Amino acid sequence: MKRSTINAAYREAIAVFTAGGWTLPARPHWDISDFGSGEFDRCGIVVVNLTEEPEYSEKLIYLRPGQSLPLHTHRKKKEDIICRAGELVVELWAGPPSNDKLGAPLRVKRSGDWVVAASGEPFPLQAGERVTLVPGVYHRFWPMRPGTIIGEVATANDDRNDNVFLELGVARFSAIEEDEPREIRLVNES
Repeated sequence: MKRSTINAAYREAIAVFTAGGWTLPARPHWDISDFGSGEFDRCGIVVVNLTEEPEYSEKLIYLRPGQSLPLHTHRKKKEDIICRAGELVVELWAGPPSNDKLGAPLRVKRSGDWVVAASGEPFPLQAGERVTLVPGVYHRFWPMRPGTIIGEVATANDDRNDNVFLELGVARFSAIEEDEPREIRLVNES
């Protein structure tokens, strides 16, 4: 991933967060990745770690329309994915995805209430809504319109070891090609 892409994504996210009324803490920890895909516009994420405690964390996430995360689950982390502004779509699976599981019912909490989602089908969230995900539930999400802001409140996790990606070769942290000076230090940089 080019440093120029990271810098541009950082500036774009700051503009969206500011327009949405989010004031970031002093010296937040930034995480910007293309998951080793080389295609940030398709498979990329901008994360600001707002709080990192031994028991829990809070993150603010920005994705452009057209971007999504790779399908994944977590070994230990339980998380709420929150649509803070805009519209968000989540894809959920009760275990590793397969054609025979498409449409299979999955019980999840939507804004605190138990509902049934269909595995592999779009699960939309409007501003203010959230979905609670437990280990073993595969998921990915993407914004439906520009300016969508996503939140995550979760048990503390180890991003290097807790993520289980469906596709082989997905890298949680991208190798960086230094094509311009760095504007921010990422969580995986010393």
